[in-house]
Amino acid sequence: MTAGTGLLSDSGRPPRGWHDTYRSTDEDTFMMKSRIIRLVFCLASFAFSASTQASNPPNVILIFADDLGPGMLGCYGQQVVSTPNIDQLAADGMRFDNYYGAVFCAPARWTLLSGMHDGRKGGWNHTSAGLPIQRDSGKISEQEYQRRLATLKSKAHPIASDEVFLGQVAQSAGYRTAQFGKLDRGFLTWHERVKRFGWDFHEGYYDHARCHGFYPPYLWRNGQRFELPGNHLADCGKTSEKGDEPVGYGGETYSQNVFLQGILKFIRENKDQPFFLYHPTQLPHGPVAIPELHADFANHPTMSLAEKKYASMVKMLDDHVGLIMNELKKQSIDEKTIVVFCSDNGHELYYGPKPAYHAQKLANGQSANLDDKKWRTSECGDIFDGAGGRAGLKRSGYQGGMQCPMIVRWPGKISAGSVTDLLSSHYDFMATLADIGNVPSPPGKDGISYLPTLLGQPQTQTHDYVIVNNHNHRMGSSAVIAGDGFKLVEINRAKDQFQLYNIETDNEERHNLADQLPEKVASLKEILVREIDSDRPDLN
Repeated sequence: MTAGTGLLSDSGRPPRGWHDTYRSTDEDTFMMKSRIIRLVFCLASFAFSASTQASNPPNVILIFADDLGPGMLGCYGQQVVSTPNIDQLAADGMRFDNYYGAVFCAPARWTLLSGMHDGRKGGWNHTSAGLPIQRDSGKISEQEYQRRLATLKSKAHPIASDEVFLGQVAQSAGYRTAQFGKLDRGFLTWHERVKRFGWDFHEGYYDHARCHGFYPPYLWRNGQRFELPGNHLADCGKTSEKGDEPVGYGGETYSQNVFLQGILKFIRENKDQPFFLYHPTQLPHGPVAIPELHADFANHPTMSLAEKKYASMVKMLDDHVGLIMNELKKQSIDEKTIVVFCSDNGHELYYGPKPAYHAQKLANGQSANLDDKKWRTSECGDIFDGAGGRAGLKRSGYQGGMQCPMIVRWPGKISAGSVTDLLSSHYDFMATLADIGNVPSPPGKDGISYLPTLLGQPQTQTHDYVIVNNHNHRMGSSAVIAGDGFKLVEINRAKDQFQLYNIETDNEERHNLADQLPEKVASLKEILVREIDSDRPDLN
């Protein structure tokens, strides 16, 4: 490490090439007292000179869908809902077929933004959600809200002074950074933390519970609250799990339309400088809500109302991708902008009865189990087969819970219509972005850059394994996916119950090979036990 001092710019961002860190974990006090702070240290391997940077790095847009299984996209086999704009990204770029996220929202965002796998200690679960809804609904006073908020901030898991986040890596590469949508770490955040994560511009939610509705009375823009016309419900218009409320229930201003307009404006205003735009959209996370049904489904003869709403949410997501692409072309920056589309975790059902997983009945009336009759969307009557035949759903240790769609478009660099089976994960994105921006990746991170694969070059550095941790122990606990195609699923560690699959030949996980290959089970079990709840090598 090399100690140093420096000044923050008026924007509050660090000087390029330096990683600013906090002497105190109290971000509020830090931001209020001074805009000039001491830079406690700099990671030597993270430092660089302006001469080493790409002279004109490409813009990068990351669209991060919510609870969208691979099976919901046409380029991955969807038959009912057409997704022409997302499919066009795949036709123009590269589709990943061996890509992993997390098993639900919060750890997925943390692993993406931290560059660490979600089995590491001190990860995503830092604050509780729902406090603003209590205040807005009149259950607690403003004074009580402020008292509880101060308590939450004081008890929130501290951010280590040497922790580096995705936004900061982008800033160090010379990008202007922006986030539009859901919050990125934990279940409650505030302006100072958003800045700490490396976002020059932010528009979105501060509370996870409010993200489950699409008609928030207000949102936040760079620390300032702004009202949304016609929205008055404290729970942001959250619908029931049945999804039988009238179309448009909740208010007048749909959050995703607000974010879309903000994204298009940001592109227009920053077309002449490199930018990194991160859009963790709410779509198509449920409960289902949509301003109007899409014409493709409004009069569908067999779909339920909830199914029509859900399909319309997927169509809106696809339409928004198309509008973003149109804006890039309009501003003549389409050719120098990388567009990445992926989802946080596997598929989830928001348009039918919630599955009880291993207790759920299959479409043929048989009871599902964790062995030869695993629950899967292809066998439960799901009209969309959102998981594409994979076992399990969100919060599952099987492929349906963790395998995600992943598409990258980069005109002139990525071969159109290419497909890769490279083993990769959310936590590889930080290293890849650093590689694109021609800056060193922060040391100690778990990710590996897949830029060589994107460029059609030899991928000399690859994962021996990828870790995904199911914190809820539902339908498979944790899992390790090895580079040779084998996957170990932890069912019950205390009872030494593990399942082994060769996902290269059995991605639907129908054939448990644990009894046939005990040595492979033992070797992968050793990795899994070592990695879950392991220390952070990126922190001192």
